[in-house]
Formats: sequence, structure tokens, C-alpha cells
Amino acid sequence: MSQSRLWKCCEAIAEAAVRAGCRFYAGYPITPQSQIPEYLSWRLPEVGGVFIQAESEVASINMLLGAAVSGIRAMTSSSSPGISLMQEGLSYLGGAELPAVVVNMNRGGPGLGGIQPSQGDYFQSVKGGGHGDYRTIVLAPSNVQEAVDMVFMAFDLSQKYRNPALILGDALLSQIMEAVDMPEEWIDPFASEKPWALRGCRGRSPKLAKSLFLGMGELTEHNRKLAEKYRRIEEEETRYEEFLLEDDPQFVVVAYGTVARIAKTAIRWAKEKGIPVGMLRPQTLFPFPKKALANLDKEGRTFLVVEMNTGQMVEDVRAYVKASGVESLTKPAWYFTPEEILEGIEALVKREA
Repeated sequence: MSQSRLWKCCEAIAEAAVRAGCRFYAGYPITPQSQIPEYLSWRLPEVGGVFIQAESEVASINMLLGAAVSGIRAMTSSSSPGISLMQEGLSYLGGAELPAVVVNMNRGGPGLGGIQPSQGDYFQSVKGGGHGDYRTIVLAPSNVQEAVDMVFMAFDLSQKYRNPALILGDALLSQIMEAVDMPEEWIDPFASEKPWALRGCRGRSPKLAKSLFLGMGELTEHNRKLAEKYRRIEEEETRYEEFLLEDDPQFVVVAYGTVARIAKTAIRWAKEKGIPVGMLRPQTLFPFPKKALANLDKEGRTFLVVEMNTGQMVEDVRAYVKASGVESLTKPAWYFTPEEILEGIEALVKREA
């Protein structure tokens, strides 16, 4: 059973984290996600959890690492510049194979940029961001309900694979208020035994969690082990939505997050005009739905990648689409209107005519 009510996205994410078993949060306020720590500052103590407003994003990611090594479900959140400061800690989490959840409500950049919506953090999110051969599981919600569902998913996947998971939203999504079915069932954060967790070694041999490997060949083998884990994640955890692709359209829009929900309106309008178009929406950015793209790839088809940046995900689409043409429609650091996306589709049709 669930209870449906209006939630603002940041507060919904925070409540979902509590119900998903999160009992530790450390973070630093930055627009447009400050409502997450504000909500958790009073909500976590109610359920016996720990909330810390850290002195910086660097401190918060390292506090998260310390909590994660104990096996507790732990989370932090920030926005673009703050996430940049966390990259070393994310690399350490990946290297030490520790589960943790990070939320990024992407704002405009580079630099301090501005607080408007953007998808400029795609490269940072899906290509690692920090140093070394590691990957972060990246989930991309397009509405508040999906953001809630992906909080539960992020904690589960991070625990399953002992790997950090990142929820990538944007400033537009962060401030949307929508009806949400918030799960009533709570996840017990201590229900499962974690043999790798460090909780004191009285009565047993000590354990070690580390990302430092100095022995001859150790780091090479560790990276091969991580690579095999990422391969399994790609095989088992890729998620995407197909929208109006049943009739095998000539044109396929590829978009994620809030852009995808706006694109749906444009695609419906285009269909009404007789334009054969549908959409593939990645719900996981890593793992990326490369097999789904490859299955759609055929002669005579054209893909239109729509992004709130100057063109980032389009590079991944081009990597997996060979027979078809791939075009890019971009708008850095601001949201599209449905009319603008429709114009982009119509311009593509004219070029292909």
C-alpha cells in the first residue's frame, strides 16, 4: 500500500531515502537541492538516524565514506560545483567497493555558473568524474514519482554491487511538485548481514577496507575485478523507456530526465502532423542502453539527441549507432519548450526529405 499526496521533488527524495533505510546523511547546502538536507535535518533524528551539516562538500563525501564502511545505508546530496568537490571521495568509494548514494541536482556551469536547470554534468557523472578506472551507477529520473522510486533503486543497487550510485536530476526537477505514491513499507537498514562491513573486531580477525594497493600486480588485478563488476552491471541493470516506437518510426528522439518528459509532448504533436517519430529514454545513464540503441539502428533511420547542454550524451549515442544518422539538438543551461523540440524534429524531417 502507498499514500498519494503532493510532494516537492527534493523533499520527496529525502523522505524516500529515510523509508529506503538511510540512517546517515552528511551534506552542505547549495541551490537548488538545499531542501534535501533541510528536510533530513529534522527527519533523520526522528528515526534514530544521524544528520550532519558538514563544513564543505569535501568533508561531507569523506563522512559518507566513513559511514559507508560501517555498512549503514548512507547518502549525501549536492549540485554541480559541490559534486565536483566530491570526485576524489567518489573515486575512493569506488576503489574500496563501498555502497553509498549521491544525489546531484544539476545546475548550470562551468564554474559557479547559475542555478538554472542544466544537463552539463553528464560527462562528469557517467565517465567517472574522479581519477582511476571506476564507474558510478547513474540513474536519471524524469518526474517526482520516478525520483522516489530511483532512491530505493539506488540504495539497493549500491548495496548489491558495493558501488556508489548517483541520482542525476536538475534544477527544474528539484522544484517540481507532483502527486507521489510514497511507499508505506520501510526497509530495515539492519536486515541483511554485510560480512565486509567494519563494526569492530572483538571475537574475530580484523577486516580491512581500502583503495590502496601497493603490492606487485595487486592494483592491476583489483581494476580487472572492478571492470568485471561493471560488465555485470551493464548486463543486468540497464533500464530504459521506449515511447511510441511500436510502429518502427523513421525518426527516434533520445533524451533523458526532464528533457524527455518535455519531448513526449513534442513527439505527440509531431505524430498528429503525420511525422513518424518515437523516443528512447535512458533511465540508467550508466549502464547506458547501448544494446537498445543498436537494436534500433538501421539504414534510413535518423536519431535526434536532445540535451540541456552543448552536446554530451550525443557522443555515446554516436558510439553505438553506426548505420543511422545522429543529429544533436542542444540548449545549454536552460530548459526546452515542447515547441522548440517540435521545431527541431520538423527541421530534421525537411533535411531528410
